[in-house]
Amino acid sequence: MKNRSLLMIPGPVEFTPEVLSAMALPTTSHVAANFIEVFGDAIDRLRKIFFSPAGQPFVVAGSGTLAMDMAAANLVEPGDRALVVGTGYFSDRFAVILRRYGAVVTQVNAPAVGDAPSLETIERTLESASFTLMTLTHVDTSTGVRVDVRTLADLGKRHGALVVVDGVCSVAGEELRQDAWGIDLVLTASQKAMGVPPGLAIVVAGPRAMEKFRVRNHPVGSYYCDWKEWLPIMEAYEARKPAYFGTPPVNLVWALHISLGQILAEGMEARFLRHSKLSSAFKSATSALRLRQVPIRPELTATTLTACYYPEGIDAGFVSRMAEGGVIVAGGLHPEIRPRYFRVGHMGAVTEADILSTVGAIERTLIRCGSGIEPGEGLRAALAALSGG
Repeated sequence: MKNRSLLMIPGPVEFTPEVLSAMALPTTSHVAANFIEVFGDAIDRLRKIFFSPAGQPFVVAGSGTLAMDMAAANLVEPGDRALVVGTGYFSDRFAVILRRYGAVVTQVNAPAVGDAPSLETIERTLESASFTLMTLTHVDTSTGVRVDVRTLADLGKRHGALVVVDGVCSVAGEELRQDAWGIDLVLTASQKAMGVPPGLAIVVAGPRAMEKFRVRNHPVGSYYCDWKEWLPIMEAYEARKPAYFGTPPVNLVWALHISLGQILAEGMEARFLRHSKLSSAFKSATSALRLRQVPIRPELTATTLTACYYPEGIDAGFVSRMAEGGVIVAGGLHPEIRPRYFRVGHMGAVTEADILSTVGAIERTLIRCGSGIEPGEGLRAALAALSGG
């Protein structure tokens, strides 16, 4: 008898058996020859996942917030101007982190929850001052809003700003091509579309970002985040040599190596297409169930998750009722609308069966909560989308 629930939150996600098996391997030394080979190969593979042959990967024990902190600590000096393109809770968090390191932050926020700032507004702001860097949250996990990174990165680059992308909820699920799109730094975490349990902060810094770090006038304000400490470690492992600054999470790195291999075996183009197909099917189902999404326009909807408002008369107790039915979804996070919506992640190892199971659980829960939907409405829409109908 299956004795666990289906995890469909926007991270952590479901993981493949091979990745979970790697977590259960006997832990070896962080300077053992086999681990050095695995870590070095993982660094090589990250460049392919990020589409960044010129990038310098950093893999450090920590969360996505640490990856944000590492980007800010190494790229910002007191008085630098930073532009934050705001689309939700995590965009706001980036502004807080940048200020902690002395940046003068300008936030260009969405006019309403579920929206994104206009291109014209962002361009006017870039023209108003000389910005050292601009941050973009590719997919804000709090709202399900996705921004047009390719267009915005080109805009930032034309105005001389380093372009920093928070890809925590996008890398390996949404199309993102670091070098070709002119992005100077992309950061992510292991527990979402990267397909690895929580615990790894991952940063890939491009040549312009590394140059900004190298010509700093002030020391980095965080000992743990300082690339001066971490760069020799990454370079050593990539050269298949032992090194030490802080002990790496050996089993997590091993699991990362396995997951990266699975991602590359699937192929990045095929992976983008699979995520898009599953997302479209799930969103078709929510539309059939008359659940309104938080993003206000279709072009703003993320591929990796869906954020939906509860129907009239249904409250946040919906999430616990879903859990009782064997499917775990996430409640709201954005402070302005927290009790009014829920979020479903569909990324990484997610399958068509997972999508259909989740849609079925949502239908059952809505009916239990007194919604007037007909059984099968959402499932029929999802099946039609999955079959191309």
